[in-house]
Amino acid sequence: MRDALFVFDPESIHEVYVVPNFISEGYFTQTVVPRELELNGRITKRSNGQIWKYCEPVGNHPLMTELLLKRAQQVAPDAAPAETSLLIVAHGTDLNENSAVAAKREAEKIRALGKYAAVLNVYMEEPPLVSDWRKLTETPNVVVVPFFISDGLHSYEDIPVLLGIANGRARAGSQAVRREIFRSNPYQIDGRSLFYAPSIGTDPGFADTIIEQANAAAKS
Repeated sequence: MRDALFVFDPESIHEVYVVPNFISEGYFTQTVVPRELELNGRITKRSNGQIWKYCEPVGNHPLMTELLLKRAQQVAPDAAPAETSLLIVAHGTDLNENSAVAAKREAEKIRALGKYAAVLNVYMEEPPLVSDWRKLTETPNVVVVPFFISDGLHSYEDIPVLLGIANGRARAGSQAVRREIFRSNPYQIDGRSLFYAPSIGTDPGFADTIIEQANAAAKS
């Protein structure tokens, strides 16, 4: 990351926008990125005349709400919202409370729209736990959307195991085998239909969010 300091010719590039591709604020966005790029705030003026603008993480952008709703609709197009619970899954940790804040914020915003019977923020490592989805929901349909930047071990294996739709063997399989976890919807469990979506960061619209964060910084 530190090499980026030498990539842009100050004679032709006068402004540089740094957009953290993270779901929320945390150790990396607040400490590592500023340290490595020698940023001293939202706006850093270099000795060579360049101005570097440090943007909000992509997960903080209001477009996240729209993307989450879109993904939920895509994975369960025929599930009546009034009979559906939407679960937004984040990691959750006691090491940084911001890990849970973003998912809670999005759940509250979607809940206020009154679209779904229930909208919950759930976590892998702190209550309310995604593994308790049966106790937390009462609707015949449950849609689960991982609030992560990319699909990896958490979305391919950890969360499916916690949901009870996988046995933990995805790690040994190929990428194609792992992706089958998203193609087997809906899962029938205890007479209910569970729909599992890919991570929100894999949506093509996520690229637009990165640009929008840069645009927001340009106007500030």
